[in-house]
Amino acid sequence: MTGQAKRSKRRDKFVPRLRVFVLQNFAPFWRVVERIPLLARLVNGLIINTACNASAFRPHVMSTLCDYTSWTSLTDRTYLGRAVPPLPAAATNCPSIEDTTALFVPQGPQQQCPKSTLLFPIFAQYLTDGFLRTSATDRTRTTSNHDIDLSPLYGRTFAQTAALRAKPEQVEGRKGRLKSQLINGEEFPPELYQLGTSTLSPDFVDDHGLSLLDKPLGMGADPPWANGEHSRRRLFAVGGDRVNSTALVTMLNTLFLREHNRLAGEIEARNAGWDDTRVFETARNIVIVLFIKIVIEEYINHISSACFKLRADPQVAWRAPWNRPNWMTVEFALLYRWHSLVPETMIWDGAQIETAAILLDNSKLVEAGLAKAFQWAGKTPAARLGLHNTAIFLEHQLTVESLAIKQNRDRHLPGYNVYRKAMGMNPVDDFDCMTGDRSRQKELLALYKSPDAVDFYVGLFAEDPGLNTPMPPLLGAMVALDAFSQALNNPLLSKQVYCKETFTAYGMEVIEGTATLWDVLSRNIGPNPPADLRAEHVRMTRPDWRRRFGSF
Repeated sequence: MTGQAKRSKRRDKFVPRLRVFVLQNFAPFWRVVERIPLLARLVNGLIINTACNASAFRPHVMSTLCDYTSWTSLTDRTYLGRAVPPLPAAATNCPSIEDTTALFVPQGPQQQCPKSTLLFPIFAQYLTDGFLRTSATDRTRTTSNHDIDLSPLYGRTFAQTAALRAKPEQVEGRKGRLKSQLINGEEFPPELYQLGTSTLSPDFVDDHGLSLLDKPLGMGADPPWANGEHSRRRLFAVGGDRVNSTALVTMLNTLFLREHNRLAGEIEARNAGWDDTRVFETARNIVIVLFIKIVIEEYINHISSACFKLRADPQVAWRAPWNRPNWMTVEFALLYRWHSLVPETMIWDGAQIETAAILLDNSKLVEAGLAKAFQWAGKTPAARLGLHNTAIFLEHQLTVESLAIKQNRDRHLPGYNVYRKAMGMNPVDDFDCMTGDRSRQKELLALYKSPDAVDFYVGLFAEDPGLNTPMPPLLGAMVALDAFSQALNNPLLSKQVYCKETFTAYGMEVIEGTATLWDVLSRNIGPNPPADLRAEHVRMTRPDWRRRFGSF
């Protein structure tokens, strides 16, 4: 290697380490930067652009349609994109799926995440349920709209949205609403089934007797009460098939339903003469942007290890070369399998209950009310993201883990180190660079022999979490890249659209004043909230978490 090549290699290692060191330290300096608007905007744009420029821009060279570029692969978005071209089929030489799946089998007590509360994985699930929709019958394809459009709330199709909207009767004071019901004075989505029966509510059935909405994920051919369980289960009519999977995801959906209907009332009152559809669409525009702001200003800031707090500034994307239409990739569909973040138990009404008790059942949410459910989720620590830490009640998910590994290999995804390079990271040359756990090092060595051979999917979770973040390094880098480049390019944030003509002056005020889930909850808290409910109770970050300062 020439002297110039050696200096270049040293620089490639030095510069990223220096950047991370500076961002993770000198907290008082970064607090000052945040208080100077122009400087804060420049730093914010620099960080976001650095994350988005780490990888190749869209459009993707290939999709899961075929292993070469074609007009169809560049235009048919029913297929998943590819962030990195596939390996030739003959180049794959991997351990068995059964042996690889064993890496995810729980070993001993579940470990907690030192930084995150349960609100973090629940928000991640609600976010990704809107656009990561791999087909169950053909793993190369997707039913996604590819955008952050709050489809779990509004539906994926025109027919679903129409079914979820309140009847557009031009009744003063009720225009633009989503269907809902009041239970004990609190607003919730409407019932999907007629209570106590297996009959769909007539509001959500077409002229042929077929459901207008997607069947809740996790249900078999028959509804869960076909064997007499209806007395303890409750499912709501919502836009996404995964919303009812747990009462806490329903909790988030209910929050944004309330915010939509609240905004519709305010918009109608301020704009006499607007019809039902314009009120609805304006409220929808506002809620989608509110959600994107929370994605960046709470969710991504929670993931970030930096002292500087990122902002959802639409201007960052207006001239950015990475601002291209979204197209979800097979890699992104795989990397969000965060089963190990879900704790085995959670705090509910002052006691520890099994988290499984709220699966496919919204009864406890209805009984508790929205504010208490948020408070209890915010008090529950999340589990640590990584191998061998999946909750016992999710052991059936090992089938899902094996399917993920199979999908990884069927699509001939390159190995873990290839993706590190694609993200501008240095490849690792030994397993002790992935994890400090000696038993995991030995386990990975016995299975793969070399880090170059590690499956992409396994490598994401085999790395130890980084300093001041719940994310392992490669996973965190890919999440940041996709979050910024798939959120800030939303059509509603484009230069010609992001204005008061789209959202109204009142809507712009609400958008500017919203950054966290608490901001939305405090406007929709419902009757009889807990007397001790505070903003610090509704956070993705644990109240006992303290920043650690790293060494260079």
